[in-house]
Amino acid sequence: MQLRDRHVIVTGAAGGIGAAIAERFHRAGARVTATDLEPPEARASELPGALALGADMRSEAEIAAMIDRAERHHGPVDLYFANAGVAMGTDPMDDELAWTTSFDVNVHAHRWAARRLLPGWLDRGDGYFCSTASAAGLLAQIGSAPYSVTKHAAVAFAEWMSITYRDRGVKVSCLCPQGVNTAMLHAGDGFGEGTEVVKAVGDVLEPEAVADVVHDAIVAEAFLILPHPEVAGYQQLKASDPERWLAGMRRLQRRVSGG
Repeated sequence: MQLRDRHVIVTGAAGGIGAAIAERFHRAGARVTATDLEPPEARASELPGALALGADMRSEAEIAAMIDRAERHHGPVDLYFANAGVAMGTDPMDDELAWTTSFDVNVHAHRWAARRLLPGWLDRGDGYFCSTASAAGLLAQIGSAPYSVTKHAAVAFAEWMSITYRDRGVKVSCLCPQGVNTAMLHAGDGFGEGTEVVKAVGDVLEPEAVADVVHDAIVAEAFLILPHPEVAGYQQLKASDPERWLAGMRRLQRRVSGG
């Protein structure tokens, strides 16, 4: 998809990957709607013509209302980039809030946006859905079960969307980076020991570098977007020798935990 004159919504656009993607798409000529829990007005003000809207990704009603407002301003949505995400919780014994919030933001928000947008896309025979999952959605996240489980679900939903609707004109991509220099990575409490794992296993990329990779993948209409190419090798090992892969992950966990 060429982005010039296309209406693009980017969620989680107040900072990090979302802000960089909104800027990169704007530079490519897109009509950008930037959304976050609070309207990212400071970011949007740097992008002439961009619209800043607030929406809570835990609410289907707020997502639908945000899309309605964006379409009244910029016209029908051509590309919806479900980038907003949370990293919280550690294990099954966590309070239910960590699990509920993780599923709402990392998975259900994608489904709710698709429910609102798919009828129009299918009628037109044209539309694009892209989600930010994580390498954790292809592999695993040491330290946070809610993050690992919900990012796997995000990848699975994107795969299902591509299988089901690609032949009807709806393109789908899924972004799965490892470490990116964002507030989420450095907050620590969202990943626990997983933060140190991410920093240890590969390069920590700047959001702008990720946005460039995303732009090129969207133009090429590629499904899997891997800013860290080594993730493909990890996937192959996991698929070909899962016992060896799991043993390696346990060794890595012991290393970062000092055990």
